[in-house]
Amino acid sequence: MGRRDSIILRIRQNHALEHATMYLLSRDDPTLRLVGRSDWDGFSLYGAVATPAVLKAVVEALGRLKHDESWLALHPRCGTNMAVSAALVSVAAYVAAVSPARSPLGRLLRVLLATCAALIVARPLGAAVQREITTSADLEGVHVRLVRREAKGRLTAHRIVITRD
Repeated sequence: MGRRDSIILRIRQNHALEHATMYLLSRDDPTLRLVGRSDWDGFSLYGAVATPAVLKAVVEALGRLKHDESWLALHPRCGTNMAVSAALVSVAAYVAAVSPARSPLGRLLRVLLATCAALIVARPLGAAVQREITTSADLEGVHVRLVRREAKGRLTAHRIVITRD
């Protein structure tokens, strides 16, 4: 169980560092379009960004997360938010749709209200899921080992490899 917990913690830490890095890269270029993917060894960023900018951002992100700027670990465009939203909306729409209704219009209105309510709840819930489950901003002993640019056809990718004490 300890090994599994450590792999999950590593992924959560890498996910937090991925988010913080993306925040800092976007701060410098608000039009930048990036996609990230974290795993147990680090994370990958996909998008047209210069390698020195990635290196600078990841080093700054690591330092800031280590100095209690944990808010950087939560990203508004994280896939966790989309998954939470999709799950809540799906359940709300299903429950509203299968409940007895006097008319098809009444059922439709109930489904619309339920999905709107689910979307309102999804935003803060998605952030809470990121904070408690999918990221960990506790990065003591975490170090950047490597930032490597990888060309994947016309797609630019950067692989960031993370080590721990």
